[in-house]
Amino acid sequence: MERRHTDGHERSLDENIAAISGAGFDGISAHYTNRHDVVRLNEAIRGSGLKIEGVCFPHSVEDLRLPLELAAEFPVSHINLQPGIRFRLVEDCLPLLDGWMRLAEDAGIPVFIETHRDRMTTDLFFTLDLLDHRPDLPLLADLSHFLVGREFAVPVDAENHAMIRRILRNAQAFHGRVASREQVQIEISFPHHRPWVDLFLEWWSHGFRNWRSRAADDAELVFIIGMIEASKDITLNE
Repeated sequence: MERRHTDGHERSLDENIAAISGAGFDGISAHYTNRHDVVRLNEAIRGSGLKIEGVCFPHSVEDLRLPLELAAEFPVSHINLQPGIRFRLVEDCLPLLDGWMRLAEDAGIPVFIETHRDRMTTDLFFTLDLLDHRPDLPLLADLSHFLVGREFAVPVDAENHAMIRRILRNAQAFHGRVASREQVQIEISFPHHRPWVDLFLEWWSHGFRNWRSRAADDAELVFIIGMIEASKDITLNE
C-alpha cells in the first residue's frame, strides 16, 4: 500500500485502511515488531472487522518473543515469520526453527515460516532439505521467490512441479504474488504474462485443495494479495 512514488506523496495509514476495507478485503498484513506501530495500527482498524497477519524478521529465538507478546495483546490470524538469518548448513537452522515452534506452541499463536528471498528459505532446494529434517514445519508459501531463484522455464517440467507441491503440502497460508522467471512480481493484466498467471493459479489451486484436505472444518485459509487491483483479475475455482 506504500506508493514509493517520485512525487514523495504517501497516503496516511487511515487512508490505506479505508481503501483496503472499501475494496472488500478481510484483513491486512503488517509488521509486528514495534509496539508503538502495532498500537497505532489496531487503533486505525478498530470497528473495521479487518484481521491482521503479523510479520516479523527474527535473527534469534528470543527475537520472536516480542511479536508473540504483541499478538497476544492485539490478536492476529497468524504470525508470518521471515527468518532473518541465513546459515549455509541445514543443521545450523534446526535449533532456531525448533525454538520458534516451541515459543509459538507455548503462546498458542500460529507461526508460519515464509518462503522468501534473502531469508533462511530463499532457496528451494535448501527449504526442501529443511522439510526433510522437519516434515511438519508450517510454511507460508510465497512461491514467487522460488520461481525467480530457480528460473523455471515454461512449461514447467514434472520434477519442478513435484518440488513446488512438496512445499505446498506444508503451506498453512499463501501470498498471492505472481512472478516470472526474471521478476518477483509482475503486472497480471498484461497478455504476455498470462502463462505465468496460469502457472500460479494451478499451484494455488493445488495448494488450496491440499490445505482443505488437512485443515479443520471451520478453519480459515489466509491468502494475502499485494495489490488491490489483483483481486479483480484472479479467479480460483473450487
